[in-house]
Amino acid sequence: MTAETLLRVEDLKKYFPIRKGVLQRVVGNVRAVDGISFTVRPGETLGVVGESGCGKSTMARTILRLIEPTSGVVEFEGKNVVTLTKSAMREMRREMQIVFQDPYASLNPRYSIGKTLLDPMEIHHLYTPAQRKQRVAQLLDKVGLDPDYTNRFAHEFSGGQRQRIGIARALTVNPKLLILDEPVAALDVSVQSQVLNLLSDLQDDLGLTYIFVAHDLSVVRYISDRVLVLYLGHMAELTDADELFANPLHPYTRALLSAVPVPDPDAKRERIILKGDLPSPANPPAGCPFHTRCPVAMDVCSKEVPAWQEVKPGHRVACHLYQ
Repeated sequence: MTAETLLRVEDLKKYFPIRKGVLQRVVGNVRAVDGISFTVRPGETLGVVGESGCGKSTMARTILRLIEPTSGVVEFEGKNVVTLTKSAMREMRREMQIVFQDPYASLNPRYSIGKTLLDPMEIHHLYTPAQRKQRVAQLLDKVGLDPDYTNRFAHEFSGGQRQRIGIARALTVNPKLLILDEPVAALDVSVQSQVLNLLSDLQDDLGLTYIFVAHDLSVVRYISDRVLVLYLGHMAELTDADELFANPLHPYTRALLSAVPVPDPDAKRERIILKGDLPSPANPPAGCPFHTRCPVAMDVCSKEVPAWQEVKPGHRVACHLYQ
């Protein structure tokens, strides 16, 4: 790991066992995440995109060990998160936090907002009681909420306000890395832009590093420095956001970009319609995982897994078209 690398993920895998019979024997595995590798630099935003079921959220939770990985390395500032003891992992959680997709389910309805924000600081023994209350007010103000809201409960807020509270909760312990698991997917479009602007401002003010998981490519383009495209638990493409949108190499990436709505009603774009459904991760196809739906598939695609290679400086892709 270099000084320019905050997080390094190498060959990360997460398999969920399939059990059958009275004895619940393992008869197979759901390969939700199957060999993902990337690095994240301090202060950057890595966008992660793909269809529903491609392993984005599982990957995010596995990095934080909210789900235990099957194998692989997750190295944060030189420490392998996968091998940390329970007490060491507790300390590490101060450095890496998550904002969940659903602002309605991620807040405890029995807790006031003040208690929701106080709890992480109490658990990690941060600040004095008076400083904690002061910090709660500061965080609410920082995410655009009235500090007087501390005695209110989650049901008294809108979806956008709840997501702001979720962001404030993640910031209570001064993390360096925030994993944002589709943080605007459940919000109205107008509220989405407000939350995205808030995240950009917080990143500039606090020097945060983001992994931004989403399926909306227009959102990813707005906030990301680099973009990782996933398909069926595998990496398809990784490059700078501007390069990805200007020159997508993988056929799957091209299909995703062709589905992005264009605001001009007179503009014409060739849609790439993928045939069939996403294959089951419990029984993935041999060779390239995308070959069953790929419009330019060749014979070799069904037999050999394409190598993960750098086609251009900083532009990696897994596709036999570039072998």
